[in-house]
Amino acid sequence: MSATTVSFKVPSPQGPQPVTVSYTRAGSGQPLLLLHGIGHHRQAWDPVVDILAAERDVIAVDLPGFGASPGLPDGLAYDLRTTTAVFGALCETLGLDRPHVAGNSLGGLLALDLAKEQLVRSVTALSPAGFWTPAERRYAFGVLVTMRRIAERMPLPLVERLARTAAGRAALTSTIYARPSRRAPEAVVAETLALARATGFAETLRAGTSVQFTDDIPGIPVTLAWGTRDFLLMPRQGVRAKRIIPKARLVRLPGCGHCPMNDDPALVARVILDGSR
Repeated sequence: MSATTVSFKVPSPQGPQPVTVSYTRAGSGQPLLLLHGIGHHRQAWDPVVDILAAERDVIAVDLPGFGASPGLPDGLAYDLRTTTAVFGALCETLGLDRPHVAGNSLGGLLALDLAKEQLVRSVTALSPAGFWTPAERRYAFGVLVTMRRIAERMPLPLVERLARTAAGRAALTSTIYARPSRRAPEAVVAETLALARATGFAETLRAGTSVQFTDDIPGIPVTLAWGTRDFLLMPRQGVRAKRIIPKARLVRLPGCGHCPMNDDPALVARVILDGSR
């Protein structure tokens, strides 16, 4: 599926700044915005897009500074407030009137923040960031930094060779997938390169050190879903999230890791569709 780019202005202390975002769009029905996690790209959603597109107008986005989206201009920080403003402006530009939104990890946190600002009509957050203890956050950030350094230093021929075998794909992606052998070799190569080349990685991670989601989201349907084999943001964080958003639906994803879309596409698509009625 070929990507499209769109540019728009976002407010900043220096005045409106231009932002460009890359996205793909498929299907018909109510609009559904898909937001990936830090270091990933919109292709993280590929395993579920076709299923979702049968019932939704699906817009899968590369976050600024990730995938094919260029980084933010000087004057715009990679913090939650700015990124939420970016996606609010994106929805306005694309004519999306309060779309449904689903997000994974950082994307789940962004989805919840969009809901807090009443910019969306429902949220499905898959292992969202922001419900950690300080120790859990330091652990997760340490793992992410290590993954990034390995991806940056690994020669492309080695990545391609590893991706051709199930054991190699496990070595490259078992931190985020419980079933890495299910990921296609070319997808593993592409996401390893996306992690290595993400211009927004360091600043996004730095901004995340002070993030803690503490607000209820009244009046908007919220689904929180956690893989039982998520070893990056542990499932106990879902229980914490449920306490903060008491009316949210908390769903277990048996046998799924941190990025469950690959591990059980049918289950994840059903959870998203059920949460976006």
